Formats: sequence, C-alpha cells, structure tokens
Amino acid sequence: IGATGYAGVELLRIALRHPDVRIAALSSVSFEGKAISEVYPNLKDICDDVLVDEDTVIQKSDVVFASLPHGLCEPLARKCVEKGALFIDLGADFRLTDEADYNEWYGLDYNDPELHSMAAYCIPELHRDTLKGVKIIGNPGCYPTSIGLALAPALKNGLIEPDSIIIDSKSGVTGAGRGLSQTTHYPDCNEAFSPYKVAVHRHTPEIEQTLSRLAEQKLHVTFVPHLLPLNRGIVSTIYTKLRQPSDFDSILAAYKAFYQDEPFIRVLDKGAIVNLKNVRMSNYCDISLHLDTRTNRLIVVSAIDNMVKGAAGQAIQNMNIACGLDETAGRP
Repeated sequence: IGATGYAGVELLRIALRHPDVRIAALSSVSFEGKAISEVYPNLKDICDDVLVDEDTVIQKSDVVFASLPHGLCEPLARKCVEKGALFIDLGADFRLTDEADYNEWYGLDYNDPELHSMAAYCIPELHRDTLKGVKIIGNPGCYPTSIGLALAPALKNGLIEPDSIIIDSKSGVTGAGRGLSQTTHYPDCNEAFSPYKVAVHRHTPEIEQTLSRLAEQKLHVTFVPHLLPLNRGIVSTIYTKLRQPSDFDSILAAYKAFYQDEPFIRVLDKGAIVNLKNVRMSNYCDISLHLDTRTNRLIVVSAIDNMVKGAAGQAIQNMNIACGLDETAGRP
C-alpha cells in the first residue's frame, strides 16, 4: 500500500527478487487503475501489475506493507489483524511507544490504542527478539536506524556518557518523499547544503526512545539533520564523551564483538572512514570509529542507504524474521 512512493517502489524492487515472496497486489491512491510500469517505466516487463485499492491488497495478502504518511495506518492495521495478515508500517504510526510523544511531535492521538499493544518496533540487530508472534511491526525511521546502530555498542558497554550525545546527520533528498516542496525543488537543493528542522525534527523522540532503551535510562540528545544534494543515503556523525580514557583498539574490539554475527553491519578497520557510495542500493550499515584523545571524545560515523536499510530493506528484513525465513533472503 503506497507502492508508488520512493520507499514503496524500493520495497517492490527488493521483494521481486525474494525467493519466498510473491507480489499479490499493489495499491496507490494517486495512480489507481494504472500499471505500476506506467509510473516507473524501468519496471516494464518486470512488473506490470495494475494498481488497485487498499482493501484488495489486504484481502489478497499474507503480509501487507504500508508506505504512507503518518496518521493513515491504524484502520489498515486493524483490517490486517482481523484477517490474520502481518502488517508492516514503514511510516511513523507504530514507532513510538508513548502516545504523548506521538501527540507532541505528530499532532495526533492513537485512535485504536489496542493495536499499539500488538505492535513491535524493530531495528533487527537490536530488537529482533520482540517480533515473535507480533501482528504489527513498526519499521524504524532512517535517521534513528543510522544512529541507533552507530551507538548501540558504546551504550550497551557503558563506554560513553549518555548525556553527552550530539548527532549531526545528512540525508539525500529521497528522505523527504516523492511529493515536491520548495526545499526539494531541483533549483533550490542542487549545489546547496543546509541544516533543516534544527532540534525539532520528528525523528528526535524515536532516536531518544531507541537510545534510552539501550542505555536503560532516559536520554535526551541534540539532533541536527541536513539535506544533501544527492538522491539517497545518510551519513550520521555522532560526538560522544568517553566515561574514562580508553584506547582505540579496545573500543574497536567492543564494536566488532557486538556485531560479529550481523550480516548487514560492517565495522570498518582502524583508519577507515565510511562513505555513502559503499552502501548505496544495499542493506548495509557501515560504521567507522574515531578517537579524539585531546578531548576524550569518541566520534562514531555511520552510513546507510536511507531507502534500503533506512526503509524498504529493513522492512523485508523484519518480515523475514517475523515469518521465520532466512533473514538475509532477498538482500538487495
């Protein structure tokens, strides 16, 4: 549902090559009645399915993905629960556990609170155990994914001061969605670079929720996103204060041990720095570590493709876990 948005069509790209998946139906309010290959001509002779209504998708599917603006998914999730289909929301409606946060940052209430007790929020590398038997999955946002994965080993191992975190993130334009705005209009974003929504971005409570869970205490962070004049990708540079002076090798060893069994996390060796081009179109999260001994700061840098690990790829990964499939199946 929402198959013609950037995240929706990215999910279709990955699902089409998944060995255990068959596309049952695709929906788009804007293009209903058209073939998706009319909207995206690169899909001609690959997927020419005609876009149908939402109810048809739910009726035909065992798993339903929704890639829609916030505030639209509760009724869809309810229909999926009643049918017995797994519902995976790539939007924001099932990400926040505290309704007060959702009200403060998105301006809406939970109209069907029971649904939220059935839901699990899942960055797979951090929360996969929560997916057993769930009916609804809140797929994480792109910024929170890049930040949560970057900081998890440091917080779980008590390496950093939890109240010292400053996050500087940069995202490609697809993160703003397919709808055009003045900010994403080509003449305005090309050859430009600027922060936006400084200290008020809606991903802030999700970031704090994820990091608080890791640190086992309530955290607040400083988060400043920037718009990069490129199509896709996120780089997050995160500044933290070490609890006590430490050598680089031990910190690197802690990170590599934490992610040693994770197929989509690559902790780079000493001296290497992440680069967006190395994760483009993939489900990888690359992480590099940098120690500033003069200030006793650990600087963590992560890179993901915001459309894949930050959205569609992670949604497929979550589906694989929830359905008992190989977690890497369909990897882009």
